[in-house]
Amino acid sequence: MEHEFSGEFNDFGFTVVDEKDLEAYQQAEELSTTIVKASAAAKATEKKIDELYKAIQPLLNNLKSNPSKEYILWPDRKQKVEEFEAYLKKIYNS
Repeated sequence: MEHEFSGEFNDFGFTVVDEKDLEAYQQAEELSTTIVKASAAAKATEKKIDELYKAIQPLLNNLKSNPSKEYILWPDRKQKVEEFEAYLKKIYNS
């Protein structure tokens, strides 16, 4: 199949630039990529912080629930604390 070539067609998808413009473009592309990566990292960090807060807050609420009582009854405390530590570590390492 033959294609007709119109004399008006002149967009081949490129632009002629000098070396200075090319360097500026490349730097802008690198900066843009860096910003996108930093934004993604910030969102991931924010998510971790939110998850840690949601994990810790119930513990604090329970610890202060009855301030008039001097003692806290906490059966199997060591096992529960170790499980909570593992949960926090999982969030931290995600």
